[in-house]
Amino acid sequence: MLHRFSTDISHIERPKLFTWPFHYVPHELSCLAAREVQQYLGSHPEWREEIARGKMFGVLVVEDARGELGFLAAFSGNLNGRNHHDYFVPPIYDMLRPGDFFRRGEAEISAINRTIKELEASEEYQSAMVALERARCDSEHALSELKAQLKERKKQRDRRRAEGESAEMLILESQRDNSELQRLKRAMRDAVAEALERYDGLRAEVDALKAERQQRSSELQMQLFAEFRILNARGQVRNLCELFAPTPQLVPPAGAGECAAPKLLQYAYLNHLRPVAMAEFWQGASPRGEVRHHGAFYPACNGKCKPILTHMLEGLAIEPNPLTQIVPAEPRILWEDSHIVLIDKPCGMLSVDGKSGVRSVEQWARERYADATGPMIVHRLDQSTSGILLLAKDKATHKAMQEQFVTRTVSKQYTALLDGVIEHESGRIDLCMKLDYDNRPRQMVAPDGKRSITEYRVVAVEEGHTRIEFYPLTGRTHQLRLHSAHPEGLNTPIVGDDIYGHEQHADLDDGHRLYLHASRLEFTHPHTQERIIVECKAEF
Repeated sequence: MLHRFSTDISHIERPKLFTWPFHYVPHELSCLAAREVQQYLGSHPEWREEIARGKMFGVLVVEDARGELGFLAAFSGNLNGRNHHDYFVPPIYDMLRPGDFFRRGEAEISAINRTIKELEASEEYQSAMVALERARCDSEHALSELKAQLKERKKQRDRRRAEGESAEMLILESQRDNSELQRLKRAMRDAVAEALERYDGLRAEVDALKAERQQRSSELQMQLFAEFRILNARGQVRNLCELFAPTPQLVPPAGAGECAAPKLLQYAYLNHLRPVAMAEFWQGASPRGEVRHHGAFYPACNGKCKPILTHMLEGLAIEPNPLTQIVPAEPRILWEDSHIVLIDKPCGMLSVDGKSGVRSVEQWARERYADATGPMIVHRLDQSTSGILLLAKDKATHKAMQEQFVTRTVSKQYTALLDGVIEHESGRIDLCMKLDYDNRPRQMVAPDGKRSITEYRVVAVEEGHTRIEFYPLTGRTHQLRLHSAHPEGLNTPIVGDDIYGHEQHADLDDGHRLYLHASRLEFTHPHTQERIIVECKAEF
């Protein structure tokens, strides 16, 4: 499982601290290891089709007892229907091995599924379902037909009453009609109830099997999670149930412990190899709805891996989280009066206070405008996005300005530099977006997401990059970043996008920022009713 580098690495300086897996630039040793894994994958044509559909791989650079460096490789999930392949580290727990309790449990659940399908497809069940539907249709039809007849009879009685006919006879006819309607309602209700009773008797058996299936599946999953006994650098062991119990989700998500990173660290600890550097990279097509680039490196996922890796990294000397090390510049005031202030938010500064402790506009505003009433932050920009941000100095102004953003009477313009050249000079992107829960804060395109709309116009093409202006009509999280990178959008990420894009560009002046800037804001002043336009040119 331990592989030696095929090229000379003596000139490469070893990292002093282990990789912070949730936000990193891969070390040169990790990049070399990844290239060797990619070459190995290319030598196995039987995997080509599966990998082309998309899969995450990982490498872990390690030091053995003699102080020599090598690397381990892993894949997420399984490969070619198997958990074990000679080149890659084994799973933490192999649920696919023959005779394992998980395989036996799955077989029992599959047998319940087959029984459910057989019952639902049986002649008796189908006949009862059809009879119930027919009884309901017959009831509706008969009642509708009788009500139409009774309505016509009432019209005739009204005419006869107007012509002076005796009220006594008309009242008697009305009572007979009502009695006829009530008799039919009872008859139809009894017919439907009889059909429903027959169907419910059969359905109860199916529902009981489905409930049993759900219970068995949940118990089997928790039993499986308990078998994932996860090591850390101190030799401490905790299972998945224990690791996820303190989290908001309480129980592990499906697939927890099967990603590449936990597999790599577990094997290293079991075999007394010291972790030096780690990286995970994507091979193949992007998953539907997400943005993944072939060959690009990605951080470990938050939903499945963060509780696991937080435990596994205990005892290692780790790089600090780079997001907590950011010291952003101070905002620059662009326009101000007694009610409103507009600033140029620097890249790296949070809009509102966050857990990382990085300085925020909210903190800056509290310090500068101690007399302000109510919340000052009206809208937000991503931490990585620079540009115009509007603040309100009093509660009434804050409420009025938020209303303008909600009703979309605020006009916004962004400037960006795209990592490539796009096909059209202008257009509109209209996609449904939602949070990718396992990979927060990543967003994804999904039919059940919220609609997001962006109009765009190309300004220039500069040495293989596209300077573009965006005009968002909605304000979803990461909207412009996802619209740029997603295949159903522009399919060209914003330069410097460490979530949806490629590696940083050393040829650009600042290779450590997102090239996205809020460059123009137009709104109606809530007190003077004047239309205010503020512009702020991008520095890139």
